[in-house]
Amino acid sequence: MQMITEEQIKAALSTVKYPGFSRDIVSFGLVKEISIGDAQVDLTIQVQTSDAKVPEQIYLGAQEALAQVNSEIAYRINMDVQAPAQSTGNTNTQAATGTKTGIPGVKSIIAVASGKGGVGKSTTTSNLAIALAKKGLKVGICDCDLYGPSIAHMFGAGDQQPSANAQDQIIPIKAHGITLMSMGFLLQHDSPVIVRGPLATRYIQQFLRQVEWGELDVLLLDLPPGTGDIQLTIVQTVALDGSVIVTTPQEIALIDARKAITMFSKVNVPIVGLIENMAYFICKQGERYQIFGKGGGEEEAKRLKIPFLGGIPIDPTTCEGGDFGTPISLLDPTKSAPSEAFHRAADGLIDVMAKQA
Repeated sequence: MQMITEEQIKAALSTVKYPGFSRDIVSFGLVKEISIGDAQVDLTIQVQTSDAKVPEQIYLGAQEALAQVNSEIAYRINMDVQAPAQSTGNTNTQAATGTKTGIPGVKSIIAVASGKGGVGKSTTTSNLAIALAKKGLKVGICDCDLYGPSIAHMFGAGDQQPSANAQDQIIPIKAHGITLMSMGFLLQHDSPVIVRGPLATRYIQQFLRQVEWGELDVLLLDLPPGTGDIQLTIVQTVALDGSVIVTTPQEIALIDARKAITMFSKVNVPIVGLIENMAYFICKQGERYQIFGKGGGEEEAKRLKIPFLGGIPIDPTTCEGGDFGTPISLLDPTKSAPSEAFHRAADGLIDVMAKQA
């Protein structure tokens, strides 16, 4: 009988993705013990979740992957399933154990997510924050996209740098009435962020836990695209009140939006709204053109039975607002179609949150 090595086992298990995420169970550190005998391999996979389907999917995936290596060996997989801890602790412990806590002074934490890049998620986050603030709410944005931070620039504050208070907390930047924290405040304009997953996780924890956010009604988390390390850290350690999904009408964007929706459903985070960006273009004659297709986001929201917060039109002024640090939602909604759409989306989000409360 051909012997099997620990490296072969880990290589096989690295093909098993954590349900709802793009990263595998080996890189997440879930494989705890491997014992190789003459005709049997014993291994322990530790998972912290309250969803019974997660360990079941991992178990079946691991069995299938290992069978491809050597089908003559018996694999005994012990699934060590632990409930997420409820006690508070320091940020490193929270990231490691899956402890979910709120942020002091923050009433609601809403993640703004997308399955892919290029759908206007940061633009949506910025304008949604402005629209919510215009309705009397105290709003903050935590830019969780470390590798492509854009919130600082979109608010015209890219040249500002945060300071620290006596408690070594980061004092966030304020612009247009919004409290902001972003990696964009800590870098030169042309400096890339070159960090691996564990360090990225640490930065995100510092942004969430070591920033003096003050009293906020809503903190919007502008997530990076996809379903990777940062998303997993946030959903495991932060008590999210909901998620807003941003997509564009075409099917190729909706495919990835569904992945983001599935990720949040697996960790019991409610979807409080779907926004269809670039929904249509209005020409000078007032006629609408559905450049990327018609109503894909709205139909998807109906199919999944999640709130549809509206479609945002394509307009050059929206792009110019982001480039020059003046989000389009600052304009009078009665004089700007994109501003009106964002304010209408904010109204819808407030309604959903009120019903949820």
